[in-house]
Amino acid sequence: MKNNLFGNRIKKFKRGCLIWKTLFLLLFSLWLDNIIFTFLRTNNDIKNKIQIKRAKWLTNELIKLGSAFIKIGQLLSARPDLIPNTWIKELSRLQDQVPPFPFKQVEGTIIKELGPKFSEIDHIIHHPVGSASLAQVHRGKLKNGKEVVFKVQRPNLKDLFIIDLDILQQIAALLQRNKNWSRGRNWVAIAKECRKVLMKELDFNCEAQYAARFRQQFIDDENVEVPAVIWDMSSEKVLCLSYLEGTKISDLTKLKSKNIDLPKIAEIGAISYLKQLVNYGFFHADPHPGNLAVSNKGKLIFYDFGMMGNISNNLQNRLGDMVRAAAFRDAASLVNQLQQAGLISKDIDIGPVRRLVRLMLKEALTPPFSPNIIEKLSGDLYELVYETPFQLPVDLIFVMRALSTFEGVGRMLDPGFNLVSVTKPYLIALMTSNNQTPNDFINQFGRQVGEIGSKAVGIPKRIDESLERLEQGDLQLQIRMGESDRQFKKMFTAQKTLGHSILIGSLSIASALLVTNKQNNFALLPLIFAIPISIDWIKCQLSMRKGSRLENLKR
Repeated sequence: MKNNLFGNRIKKFKRGCLIWKTLFLLLFSLWLDNIIFTFLRTNNDIKNKIQIKRAKWLTNELIKLGSAFIKIGQLLSARPDLIPNTWIKELSRLQDQVPPFPFKQVEGTIIKELGPKFSEIDHIIHHPVGSASLAQVHRGKLKNGKEVVFKVQRPNLKDLFIIDLDILQQIAALLQRNKNWSRGRNWVAIAKECRKVLMKELDFNCEAQYAARFRQQFIDDENVEVPAVIWDMSSEKVLCLSYLEGTKISDLTKLKSKNIDLPKIAEIGAISYLKQLVNYGFFHADPHPGNLAVSNKGKLIFYDFGMMGNISNNLQNRLGDMVRAAAFRDAASLVNQLQQAGLISKDIDIGPVRRLVRLMLKEALTPPFSPNIIEKLSGDLYELVYETPFQLPVDLIFVMRALSTFEGVGRMLDPGFNLVSVTKPYLIALMTSNNQTPNDFINQFGRQVGEIGSKAVGIPKRIDESLERLEQGDLQLQIRMGESDRQFKKMFTAQKTLGHSILIGSLSIASALLVTNKQNNFALLPLIFAIPISIDWIKCQLSMRKGSRLENLKR
């Protein structure tokens, strides 16, 4: 017993050392990059290349750290308020393909989880269909003749997750103590949310419920197939689904040989996503090519239901109004709808958001439509969220990422694929109807008339009160000048930087003169005084660089 306890402590200590080492290397790299950006004043292309290099390094390190950190990387790719867009693009490509574990362990887990039910299995194919960070999948056959697949969790995964997530909680607490790193971000709460999501993903009973719900949505759809859950052969660590034979959606050569209409498949996928978002509010959040296939009859097949997203009823009810505002390019109305739906906080400076929405609408709705319009729009949105600390709901980010991912799949199937063009007829129907009955329309019209009437009745009184306050000298005019404030701060920082530069130069010259006059004992004094000034100068440079990001986005 004592030996086991001691062994667990050693294991946890070694694991902690490895994780903390990766964190310190990351922080040191970011610190070094900031110095390079400050002193060399590199252009945006070089900055992006450096950031992409760092993001690739982090992706590889997360894969080395194993299952929990691969999943954490996938969760971070849905948090543009925490990391820059260049990092998000790299982390969103994070594939959790890892070497398979032995079939003996697979069989042992199934026997332990299913108990007497194991006798109902005729055979399981030893070679896995796929191997991921949490589990691997094997085809099999039941004695009743039904072909199935078993998704089996990796051994001892829960224990490893608990160790890793405990260390992650310590890292979050450290980051929260630093004011610069924690400004506008609650790392402790984020770590707790990661723990909640990941521990839930380890319970395959949840995934079984997701799969059943998703299948129910498309049970009558002749173009989409979803595997059925075999409930009596599933448990917390084993998920059994019916086997649906299909060709991987990325295997274009094989699909063409079967005379599959590829543009039609892209259209089916786009329409299915519109139904998921608008009609059901429950969607597949990870539609990469590995999770999509095409049946021999040309039906789209969805696999893997571990990562699903929900849309609130409030947002669903407002989708029609949002589409209508977007169609008329009414940025102010669209932003107001987003605020009413709870997607944007009401206590932030809405000016930059409204300007970005206006630019996004102009770009998205001006023909010819860009083939990767969702990817561009999500990139702009991620830049704004990262620069202006306000939080969008994670599910909305999952929507943008899912649509962007499927847009890439659609272009792979059909180079001329455009998500906006394909879904346009359905969006127009949504804009005009929004599932409203005539009574709903009359009630809404009546409410608007009532609001206008009450405001109109109150106008004379408000004018009289304003004139009275003006006569008494009590009327105050308040002007919010967000842009001017930013420009003044920028000018102040630039002047401060110039003053520091002059001081540093003067102190350096003074030190050089003292050395020239053989006053070596006093030559270090000017340099000592120059150290705090130099540190403040670096901070000013970093502040100016950070402030310029939003301006670059506007341009």
